[in-house]
Amino acid sequence: MATAADWMSAASFLSMAGLISFMGYQGAQYLLGWTGGYVLLALLLAPYLRKFGQFTVPDFIGERYYSKTARLVAVICALFVSFTYVVGQMKGVGVAFSRFLEVDFATGIMIGVGIVFFYAVLGGMKGITYTQVAQYCVLIFAYLVPAIFISVLMVGNPIPQLGLGGTLEDGTYLLTKLDQVSKDLGFAEYTSAHKGKVDLFFVTAALMLGTAGLPHVIVRFFTVPKVRDARRSAGWALIFIAILYTTAPAIAAFARTNLIDTVNNKEYADMPGWFNKWEKTGLLKFEDKNGDGKIQYYNDKNKTYVSAVAAPKGWKGSELTVDRDIIVLANPEIANLPAWVIALVVAGGLAAALSTAAGLLLVIASSISHDLLKKSLKPDITEKQELLAARGTIALAVIVAGYFGINPPGFVAQVVAWAFGLAAASFFPAIVLGIFYKRMNMQGAVSGMITGLLFTGAYIIYFKYGGGTPDQYWFGISPEGIGTLGMLLNFMISLIVSNFTPPPPESVQRMVEEIRIPAGAGEASH
Repeated sequence: MATAADWMSAASFLSMAGLISFMGYQGAQYLLGWTGGYVLLALLLAPYLRKFGQFTVPDFIGERYYSKTARLVAVICALFVSFTYVVGQMKGVGVAFSRFLEVDFATGIMIGVGIVFFYAVLGGMKGITYTQVAQYCVLIFAYLVPAIFISVLMVGNPIPQLGLGGTLEDGTYLLTKLDQVSKDLGFAEYTSAHKGKVDLFFVTAALMLGTAGLPHVIVRFFTVPKVRDARRSAGWALIFIAILYTTAPAIAAFARTNLIDTVNNKEYADMPGWFNKWEKTGLLKFEDKNGDGKIQYYNDKNKTYVSAVAAPKGWKGSELTVDRDIIVLANPEIANLPAWVIALVVAGGLAAALSTAAGLLLVIASSISHDLLKKSLKPDITEKQELLAARGTIALAVIVAGYFGINPPGFVAQVVAWAFGLAAASFFPAIVLGIFYKRMNMQGAVSGMITGLLFTGAYIIYFKYGGGTPDQYWFGISPEGIGTLGMLLNFMISLIVSNFTPPPPESVQRMVEEIRIPAGAGEASH
């Protein structure tokens, strides 16, 4: 349960259903990537890493590639990935607190920063594990209750996963109606892949492979007693994760339908209370461009609406701006569910964001105090000094992450997707080749990790902040999916360099064999 809570962050709980809600079928790339990646991690990597017996990913890289340089590069990669990821969580914390306490978004984040700091610094690994078990129970209950409620109200089916394919009161299928309404408002059909199949594949692959290189989830498998326990806990965690992930598409479709029904072409004065409360947070904005008091929610691609209504009045663009990260929290309010259900969902959103933030902060702290100081820069450091360094790192990381949460570089799942892309491009090849390829050496691993990280980071920065436009994307691949290409580059550079440089020491090659082959297994029979 702790692994599942660690895994299901604000991106899973708050942002994924919101993404699917706005992107339709294309949003399924997040669902497929994160679920498939967990299977990959559980079957391909977790048991071997547990058998290896180290406690952090830089530990594994440092020992397997017999080098302080390799460990240092792994620490930098871990910090990059974890920090990008924790920024996404902070935005999620801000969204939940701003609505829950009815304060503006920035104040919500500051409150969240204080709480995360308090229990990440005082709790440590064991405290965080038990906190996460409780948080999992809260977040899964909070996710399912409104989904079941809304499914019964809209299509008469208490199982949301089946409700997604159900029929509404007027006899039309839910998805057929959503497709039609989306088209009428100028949006892409809900069930179409509007960004293209190539990008869908690359983003899904980046998320899957990034999962398998994600430091804070891998750390969980280092802390179980036996290799067998790593496999078993991975299996159970997958079941716990699937409960939420299979419900997300249903929540997305219900929320989208209800939102359009509630707001489009309705009088602003008649809007229900939830609309005004979300306006206070600044995450929902209504701008009455034509002064008629009605909310016109449409896309500029809707040529009929634009030419007939908007163009003569000289204004452009929808009057309603919705932050997609609010969809899950606003969903019960839009559907007019009881107040206790709304409160439950806010609690679930906070549990999801806080549990993952805590896990990530532990990785950042251990990367600095254990991998950088203890194993590289100051080997004679005492345990007390190591603990102080870890707590100081957490304090600094929380404050910086809070700043970027207030000024987010993107919506939660987008920022998290970048983190996964960076993990795929840096860690995944080094871990896989470290386990399955004896000839892989330190020179290959280091050059591969640096190449993957720099290429992926540069691509994301250029297309998000450097003036690059979507029509310049390489092969149509968005920044969320470029980690897959970075990973392929990493593999290529690693293999070329390792085959042109000396092989690793005999002891390292023996160790790699021992990790993969169970003791006493003997030779394979014909």
